[in-house]
Amino acid sequence: MRFTTKDRYALRLMAELAAHDPQEFVPLKTISKRQQISVKYLEQIVPPLARAGLVASGRGSLGGYRLGRPADAITAGDVLRAMEGCLAPVPCLAGGAPCPRRIQCRTLHFWQGLGAVIDQYANSVTIAQLAAPEES
Repeated sequence: MRFTTKDRYALRLMAELAAHDPQEFVPLKTISKRQQISVKYLEQIVPPLARAGLVASGRGSLGGYRLGRPADAITAGDVLRAMEGCLAPVPCLAGGAPCPRRIQCRTLHFWQGLGAVIDQYANSVTIAQLAAPEES
């Protein structure tokens, strides 16, 4: 699986929201400036995150976005799955129609193992960890 620019920007957006007061709504314009991502691009990223309950929106002059739940309860895996739907490294593991070669596939165990490692790592990193200042 190759992660897209939207995936990378979604993680940056979530980390940016986590760096603010959890009760505060942050305008996309503020996130755009701090992360150097266009507001139009951020507007494309927010809907799948909102559908997954990862962000909440507020309207009006104090409106914007905030995390839908605590930053330590949201993983990178949650964000990536909201954007992509599945983190399977090959289509035959993505839950669609079963592969006709599945029974005789000599590489299936490799792909299943790689998928498990990707899921385990993505689920082990929280948005709170991504938002924490880096130690030098």
